[in-house]
Amino acid sequence: MAFTTNGSTSSSRRRFRDTGALSEINVVPLVDVVLVLLIIFMLTAHVMEFGLEVEVPKVKQVQDSAQELPVVTLTRDGRLYLNDQPVNINDLGAAVVSKFGRGQAVYLRADKGTVWDSIAQVMSALGEAKLKVNAVTQPVDVADQPAGGKR
Repeated sequence: MAFTTNGSTSSSRRRFRDTGALSEINVVPLVDVVLVLLIIFMLTAHVMEFGLEVEVPKVKQVQDSAQELPVVTLTRDGRLYLNDQPVNINDLGAAVVSKFGRGQAVYLRADKGTVWDSIAQVMSALGEAKLKVNAVTQPVDVADQPAGGKR
């Protein structure tokens, strides 16, 4: 398509000679593509996380006890503690039995970011020593409860 500036259309040579090239870029298709890619990215970004995020269940708080209980703590990076003292997983069952006896239940407290394989290995080691394992959970905050008090 050609445009003339002087209004005459007499000769075809003059019409093409006076016309400058249209150098405008149409950005509408570019904007459409970018917006579609942005929407696709926003919809799929949450799927790209690796692993599962598991929150520790919240339960009503039970009565506190004054006696020292065997608490096995497993940190996020896999370190193992028996009542704040580092312990090897191979010596865990014997350490609990020697310090607390066989009648005690062991409380397993693990960080919510801990890999399940580590928790299963600790539970297996305690089970081989014939010890009952209880999982430690986080108590429910009073502010989280509805007005009726029940969930």
